[in-house]
Amino acid sequence: MATGQYFNLEEEFAGLDFHSVRLEQRFVRTMETLVQRPDASIWEASENRAEAKAIYRMLGNEDFDRQEIIRAHREATIRRMVRYGGPILAVQDTTGVNYNTHLKTEGIGYISDKTLGVNVHSCLAVTSDGLVLGVLDQAGYNREEPRDESASHESKKVRPIEEKESFRWLETLERSTADIPEGVKVITVCDREGDMYELFAKAQSLKEPILIRIVQNRMTVENKRILDEIRKKRCQGRVEVRLPRDSRCSIPEREAVLQVRYATYTVKRPHILNPVKTLPDGIDLQVIYVKEEKPPKGKEGIEWFLATSELESGLEEAYEYVGYYMQRWKIERFHYVLKSGCGIEKLQERSIDKTMILILMYSIIAVTILNMTYAARLTPELPCSLVLGEEEWKLLYCVANKRKKEPKKPYTIKEAIDYLGCVGGPKRAPSDGPPGVKTVWIGLMKLYILLAYREYLT
Repeated sequence: MATGQYFNLEEEFAGLDFHSVRLEQRFVRTMETLVQRPDASIWEASENRAEAKAIYRMLGNEDFDRQEIIRAHREATIRRMVRYGGPILAVQDTTGVNYNTHLKTEGIGYISDKTLGVNVHSCLAVTSDGLVLGVLDQAGYNREEPRDESASHESKKVRPIEEKESFRWLETLERSTADIPEGVKVITVCDREGDMYELFAKAQSLKEPILIRIVQNRMTVENKRILDEIRKKRCQGRVEVRLPRDSRCSIPEREAVLQVRYATYTVKRPHILNPVKTLPDGIDLQVIYVKEEKPPKGKEGIEWFLATSELESGLEEAYEYVGYYMQRWKIERFHYVLKSGCGIEKLQERSIDKTMILILMYSIIAVTILNMTYAARLTPELPCSLVLGEEEWKLLYCVANKRKKEPKKPYTIKEAIDYLGCVGGPKRAPSDGPPGVKTVWIGLMKLYILLAYREYLT
């Protein structure tokens, strides 16, 4: 996949250093192989037995370093961030990967009471208009034993944050925002799991802006509850947005009017954290309260409490931050592509370390699919040669249009995604909107299969 200023695998990993040119070339070749069949096993995706064995030798090589892969990809991601400018959203979230049948996998642990696997915590760089630029950080963790339910809730809360699984949010904040060039503003975006006083304090100490959906009704220095107080405020403005589909609540994608309220509060350090003298006594937070005006019949609709440290200029900026938070769902799509499109829960490596290497490799592939899909919506006029090689876009045109004569010059990226939609799914009606990521990855896989066998069919 030759993806120009978006993703070109040779350029992406030009700075890779495994102390072996041969190993570096094998890695790039492996990525080119896996991107063509992300849903297949290594044996199925490989051109032949020799290539499959070469990939497994690479995975077992002592110099094959996961941290070097993420370093090289992160550098390429930061270059894209610099070209875009800003602000850039560093969106964090965790997904559990189920390996419940992998009893003999070395290093396997529990992700819930009875489920074996690994929790993958990722941070994606997303532009404010929704283009996914890359993975800024990724780590895996699990428990050696099932969660201890005998301990009281209070005793768990008083443990130092460094001893809790939630410490990953603080670590990721620090790693993902490190060494970002001046002039590129990065806003860390988290869902409700990120509603931690320690995370607010960490962001304050690093002077990093945050946008976190809060659920705890924290106490202010005036001994008032922030959620109760902001609910009492009169509506200060309304904004029209298009909300993504909510499959869990069976709500389709829709247009919605959101009421917006905002205010600044100084929240007190929770009393349970008072022994932690390193935490400040109070933290200033700007809270944005968003409520859907006319939710779907029988549904609760949107109600968000968003905390940030950056709101300065009033209502228009509050609208912007609501838009930023709506881009958080891109990491949900990332997890969807990673599990359903790349099939990471079907990996059968002998150790969790090798599994995490492959998850990272497939994460980069998932990002390329997302990047291509949303680039067509945001910059539809760009040439398709930015995301497809010459042989790819020529064959795609012929297959989608059922013609033998190849086009002489590249068409637009929007047309390319529409053609992938034709190849990857049933005929689409104009009212269906642009193809989604599932249709795009299926279309890509079919295109690569046709490319592989093209010489035998002509």
